[in-house]
Amino acid sequence: MTVIAGRYRLLDVLAEGATGTVWRALDETDRREVALKEFRAPAGLPADEVPLLHARREREARAAARISDPAVVRVLGVATEDGRPWVVTELVRGLTLAETLEAAGPLPPREAARVGAEVLSALRAAREAGVAHRGLEPRHVLLANDGRVVVTGFGAAPGDDPGQEAELRTLGALLGAAASALPSADDRTGALRAVIEGLSHPAHPLAAAGAEEELRRIATGGARATRSETTAPTDGASGRRKGGVGDNGGRGRGSAADGSRTPVPPVAGAHPPRPPEPSPGTHRPHLTGSPRRGHVLLAGVVGVLLIAGALTYHALRDDERGAGPGPGGVTSTAPAGPGATDGAEGGPVTPRS
Repeated sequence: MTVIAGRYRLLDVLAEGATGTVWRALDETDRREVALKEFRAPAGLPADEVPLLHARREREARAAARISDPAVVRVLGVATEDGRPWVVTELVRGLTLAETLEAAGPLPPREAARVGAEVLSALRAAREAGVAHRGLEPRHVLLANDGRVVVTGFGAAPGDDPGQEAELRTLGALLGAAASALPSADDRTGALRAVIEGLSHPAHPLAAAGAEEELRRIATGGARATRSETTAPTDGASGRRKGGVGDNGGRGRGSAADGSRTPVPPVAGAHPPRPPEPSPGTHRPHLTGSPRRGHVLLAGVVGVLLIAGALTYHALRDDERGAGPGPGGVTSTAPAGPGATDGAEGGPVTPRS
């Protein structure tokens, strides 16, 4: 197989487009698989301009390498073969957002919010590094098998920078497409639509500073969330498969690098209603101990009472019956009825007057 720059062995094609081909390759130095982007000059481009295009692509790749964010594909380097730059990036296995929407339709509100939060984080990190995106589209958003959301396509030339407001509007349109046709009965749907509206009109303060925070809240059901809580997928979050959006049983595709936050008031519908606080003086029962231990204790008490009652009953019964002679051989009780004998002479007993 072909080896690029004496190091990267081409294995198979991952994707092809107008600007070039993305290969899965083996880095024979580090013994790991990577994605390798081969650039292609547009048809009809004058020969003397091809080197300029290659130099521009290399600068864009090196600029993208400066971005440090989990949601941005890592650029590992630039290799040169026959005067052409080949951009080396991490290999991300999964599906693009475009492929996911085409195969399964719109995302549920929580998953759409999670994707939006990660994309916005990537855009903001790129801005902080002085790097712009070349034009955000669903094909630039990778939904990895491991649950990550990864954005590619950073490194626009200064003259091609659309500006931050244009990026936010593009993100709003992307989220609108990803979350379209959602049921209005879900409270998160209304909150997500409010964020999309804010992104579509970046003059709104939510779009400038708090959209990412609000999206993370929606992704976690309304609670204030950290990034680690929204990065890992949950079963049922996407409504399609467990273990991460775009999971295709380990046969995922890969892609390369082509493709001070201020708190603000929450968006309506982003928080679930809080339970009412108890009024002063309200008593809340406090249960202690184990229910099983209480049952055993109660059974013991009942058993003791039953035994004590039985003993008392037998004692009283024996006293009333009076069987046997009393002191001095005198019968303790009178005979029970007529004809009864005293047991001494056998004659009838006559009562004394």
